Amino acid sequence: MSKPKALATRPLFPAAREILERNFDVEYWPVQDKMPRADLLRRVADKDALICLLTEKIDGELLAAAPKLRIVSTVSVGYDHIDVPACTRRNVMVTNTPGVLDETTADLAWALLMAIARRVVEGDAWIRSGTWPGWELDQLLGGDVYGKTLGVIGFGRIGRAMARRALGFQMRVLYQNRTRASLEVERELRAEFADLDRLLRESDFVTLHVPLSADTRHLMSAVAFEKMKSTAYLINTARGPVVDEAALARALEDKKIAGAALDVYESEPKVHPALLSRRDVILVPHIGSASVETRTKMAVMAATNAAEFFAGRRPPNALNADAVRP
Repeated sequence: MSKPKALATRPLFPAAREILERNFDVEYWPVQDKMPRADLLRRVADKDALICLLTEKIDGELLAAAPKLRIVSTVSVGYDHIDVPACTRRNVMVTNTPGVLDETTADLAWALLMAIARRVVEGDAWIRSGTWPGWELDQLLGGDVYGKTLGVIGFGRIGRAMARRALGFQMRVLYQNRTRASLEVERELRAEFADLDRLLRESDFVTLHVPLSADTRHLMSAVAFEKMKSTAYLINTARGPVVDEAALARALEDKKIAGAALDVYESEPKVHPALLSRRDVILVPHIGSASVETRTKMAVMAATNAAEFFAGRRPPNALNADAVRP
C-alpha cells in the first residue's frame, strides 16, 4: 500500500523529518526561504498533507489547486494565515502547535521588557559606535522593573507565564482576558482581573498575548495609547496587527508612552517606517519561539498531527476536528 503524499514548505528538523518519512512520501522545499506562491500551488496539487508555516497563505485558491488535500498542519500556534472555514467546507483538517512554545515566548517577551526599560539596545549601539565618553550620572536613564505594575492582555498560557516571571520582580500584576481566571490561579500568580481601561491607566508595562481576531485587530490604537502612562512601555510578542503601528509611532513621537518592544508586525516582514529610526523602540524579527529546542518541538508536533490523522486518529491539536469527516 502506497503512503500518502505530503509537502513540507521548509526542510524542517531531523526529528520531524523522521516522523514524516516514516508515514508519508514527502517532498520538501529545500531551502529556508519562503516558497514562491506559484511553486506552492504546483507542488501541492497531488498532495494529501501540507506541513506549512505562518508565511504560507492557505486560502480558497490553494484548496482549489489541491483536490486531494486532507490536512493542513501548521508549524505555529497562530493560524490566521489559514482560512479554517474554507478548509472545513472542503473536509480538510487544520492543526497547529500550541503549548510547546509558551515558556520560550515568555522568555523573549521578558527579555524585551527588560531591554526596553533599561535601554540595553541603545547602550550596545553607543558602545559599538566608539563615541561613548565614559560613565556619567544621567546617562541612558531608563525605568525600574522591580516593584512596578505589569499589565497582561491575554491571560492564556503565555500571559500566565509572564505573570510567573513577574513574581520574582515583586511586580503587581493586572490582567485582562475574555474570561476571568479561577481564584486559585489568581492567588498563585498574585494577579488581579481588571478591565482594559484600568489596566492601561495603571500599568508600567503592557504585554500582549492575545490571538488575532476581529476583536483584537488594532486593540492597541491611538485611543489605547492615550490611556497609558507617559512612562509606560508596550511589549508585543503576540500578533502584529493587534497594534496599530502608525498610532504607535505617533504615540512615541508625542511622548504618550515611553517606549515599545516588538517581535511581530502589522504587515510582516515590513515594519512601519516611522518606527525604524526610533531609539525608543526595540525591533526583533519574530523570534518569540526561536530556540533550537522549541522550534524542533513545534516541527515534531506538526509532523505528529499529520501522521495521527492518516493513522485514523484525531490529531491532538485539531482546530476543526468536529467539522471534518474522517
